[in-house]
Amino acid sequence: MMKIEKAPIPLIVPNPDDPRLTERVRGTDQHGAAVEIKVPVERPLTLYLNAQEIVTMMTIGDYPEYLALGYLLNQNMLKYGDVVTEVEYHDDLQVVVVRTEHNTDFEQKLKKRTQTSGCAQGTAFGDLMEAVESVALPKAELRTSWLYQMTHAINTMPSLYLEAGAIHGCALCKQGAPICYTEDVGRHNAVDKIAGWMFQHGVDPADKIMYTTGRLTSEMVIKTVRMGIPILVSRSGFTAWGVELARQVGLTLVGRTRGKRFIALSGQERLVYDQNLDYVEEESARHKRKGEARDD
Repeated sequence: MMKIEKAPIPLIVPNPDDPRLTERVRGTDQHGAAVEIKVPVERPLTLYLNAQEIVTMMTIGDYPEYLALGYLLNQNMLKYGDVVTEVEYHDDLQVVVVRTEHNTDFEQKLKKRTQTSGCAQGTAFGDLMEAVESVALPKAELRTSWLYQMTHAINTMPSLYLEAGAIHGCALCKQGAPICYTEDVGRHNAVDKIAGWMFQHGVDPADKIMYTTGRLTSEMVIKTVRMGIPILVSRSGFTAWGVELARQVGLTLVGRTRGKRFIALSGQERLVYDQNLDYVEEESARHKRKGEARDD
C-alpha cells in the first residue's frame, strides 16, 4: 500500500488571508503578558426568498450566495427542481435575495421552528423529517484509503481554523480528494454553503462524501440526506438521535476519525478496508480541536 499523498486542492476553500474574515484582538494571557490574536468575525446576513424575509443568520460572510441557496434547500423551502432566476447579494446592507421562477409563501412554515443543536443558533423550520422520509440514498462505497487520504488533506490545508480557531469546517469529497471546503461559525452554515455550491453547479451527490469537524447530530444527518449524499464523516462524536436517523435512512455514519482511528455506527456495509494502517500517520497535535479528548 502506498503512503498517503497530499490530495488535490479543492475547487473552493476559505481564504485565511481575507481581512474581512478575521480581526486582531488584544488581551492578556495567564501570566498577565500582553497578547494579540486573530479571531473570526461574525456578521448578520438577512435572507429573502422573493419578497419574503426568511431569517437573519450569523456568518463569517464568505460565499453568501451559496449559503443562501443551501439554507433554503436544506430547509425544504427550495426544491432541487426549482428554477432560480437570480441570487442578489448586497454587501452594504448585508442582505441576500433569492428569486425563483414560481411564487413562494412560507408564512405557516416559518411559524413552526425547532432550535437545533448547531452552533450559532441553528434553527430548522417546519417538520424536520418531511424532506428525508422518502429519500433513497444511492449505493456507494467508502474505502478506508480514501478516508485517511481525505482527513489528512483536510487537516493540513490552509484554513481559518488553523489561523484563528473558533470555527467549524465542512468538506465535500470525491474518493479521497476534497473538492469543496467551507468554514463558518456554525457547522450548519458550512454545510449549507456546500449544498448551495452543489445546486449552483449541478454536482452529482451519488459518489460524494460529506466531512464535518462538528458533532454528528440529527441536524447534520438530515441535511446530508436531504442533499442526497450517502456518506457522512466527522472527526467528532455522535448523538443518539443522529445515529438512529442515519440507520433509518441508510446513511453511512463515521465518527471520531483522528489519525488511524474511526468508528462507524451506521451503514457499515459501504466500508471497504483496503488501507494498511502501518502507512497511516497519527494526527499532529496542531490539528487537534477543543474538547475532542472527551469523545475518546
